[in-house]
Amino acid sequence: MALATVLVALGSAHAATAATTPLPPVTPRDAIRVSDEKQITRWGYVAHVQSVRARPSNRAHRVAKLHIYTEDDFPEIYVVLQRWTATDGTRWLHIRVPMRPNGRTGWVHESALTDLVTVRTALRIDRRHQRLTLFKNGRAIFRTRVGVGKPSTPTPHGHFYIREKFRVVGAPLYGPFAMGTSAYAPHLTDWPGGGVVGLHGTDQPSLIPGRPSHGCIRLRNRAITKLYRLVPRGTPVDIV
Repeated sequence: MALATVLVALGSAHAATAATTPLPPVTPRDAIRVSDEKQITRWGYVAHVQSVRARPSNRAHRVAKLHIYTEDDFPEIYVVLQRWTATDGTRWLHIRVPMRPNGRTGWVHESALTDLVTVRTALRIDRRHQRLTLFKNGRAIFRTRVGVGKPSTPTPHGHFYIREKFRVVGAPLYGPFAMGTSAYAPHLTDWPGGGVVGLHGTDQPSLIPGRPSHGCIRLRNRAITKLYRLVPRGTPVDIV
């Protein structure tokens, strides 16, 4: 048999074996937790644009594609939940994916992200009581009242994170500072461009606490100024 024929036969056999090998679970039992999203959270920038898979396998369904920039043209970041090493030595990262529908997660090769950054802060936003609490190392260090979405345009609940931070210029409606999250409202929000749920100041402090917004979290300007200094990107945001 010619060498070329042998190589083709071996390649076909390998492909057939790979195709019949069961896909790994969505969450392998031996995956290592990277972030608890309470006292420690790790995130990375995009190093290589890749597909995000539903399971840690190149044969798994593609649920999204990494993107380098946010809607506001800031470097995109991804929170890493778990790390898993396949039997062939491939290392995978389980990440949160900022997209609709909210709460989407998926897997990428470890090489897709840069070295991970660690944060030890966490935000909790209570929609019912219109209250925001900032934790550091599990201890509450700052509390303030907030405005949330009105009943017709509610602030979504779920587990999110801070993707971007910036100073607001020339738009007193949003106060001096703003922070974009990985949450998306079901309708357009009062965030520039719509859709993204953000935390920002206001030119109507008398409406806080309350339900005045289209989905964003409004803070009095003094509060957003302090929060901006205390909250790094990658901070988890738990909206309840």
